[in-house]
Amino acid sequence: MTEVTKDMLIGDILDADPDTAQFFLNMGMHCLGCPSARGESLEMACAVHGVDPDELTADINAFLASK
Repeated sequence: MTEVTKDMLIGDILDADPDTAQFFLNMGMHCLGCPSARGESLEMACAVHGVDPDELTADINAFLASK
């Protein structure tokens, strides 16, 4: 995976690197296996959970770059 964007589906992000699950769990998204959760974009999930999508995207990309 090169870089996560806020338009990417959560399922695609998790499939590319399952270690990113921690970021979704930390924002209160505990049903990562649900079809609806996997089909949401990162931005849509952030809107539901009150998280800044740009900040989360930056945090995930920093995490991936450090691996």
